[in-house]
Amino acid sequence: MPLIGRRRPLLRAAAVGGGAYVAGKRRAQAQDREYDQEQRLEGLESQQPAAAPTPPPPQSGGGMSGDAIDQLERLGKLHEQGVLTDEEFAQQKAKLLGA
Repeated sequence: MPLIGRRRPLLRAAAVGGGAYVAGKRRAQAQDREYDQEQRLEGLESQQPAAAPTPPPPQSGGGMSGDAIDQLERLGKLHEQGVLTDEEFAQQKAKLLGA
């Protein structure tokens, strides 16, 4: 009968040790996955600046300068306030747009 009394602590120790072993293995696997993921991200980040396309050069007729846009806004406000007539507004707008 003395063996029965000793089995429970041994069984408990085996269960605790086995659980700790499994938890340690899972943690190691998770750390390996994180390390692999970090390596892939670093690889992508190092490739990114080389793969970034250069922006196209600005076209002379395609876009408006900020100054022209500001002038159009001022003309619009003057027209809304009644300072400029419809004809004057249209003339100044055509002059700014180059049409």
